Amino acid sequence: MAKKEIKMIERTYNVPLRKEFQKVPRYKKTNKAVTAMKQFLSKHMKSDNVKIGKSINEQIWKHGIKNPPHHVKITVTKDDKGEVKAELFGMKKKEDKKGKKVKTEKKKEVKAEKAETKEEVKKEVTETKETEAPKEEVKTE
Repeated sequence: MAKKEIKMIERTYNVPLRKEFQKVPRYKKTNKAVTAMKQFLSKHMKSDNVKIGKSINEQIWKHGIKNPPHHVKITVTKDDKGEVKAELFGMKKKEDKKGKKVKTEKKKEVKAEKAETKEEVKKEVTETKETEAPKEEVKTE
């Protein structure tokens, strides 16, 4: 049997947004910039299934609805199924959901260990308080 190779296409684009968002009123500019980016990616990557990452969305909306950036540099990947995912240029790629579950489990373990150590410290403090007799000060006049 021949192994199937996963074909992933990765490209970097500098998406021009200004021409598109100038065509709409001021209060719709950033919304139009997002739709223009999706149209650009569907045209250039030849797929209608386009997902924009959180980092790009935050970059576009950084200055509000009336003032989006004129262009955005992004990294785009397309998998076998035709799913196109875009992230801001230079951002690290996130792992799949299975990887996230492992991370959250590790966090839970760390939190449990911290709670155990806090309980041990409290026990030690109470033991030392019980063993030490309160010192009374004697006033001499």
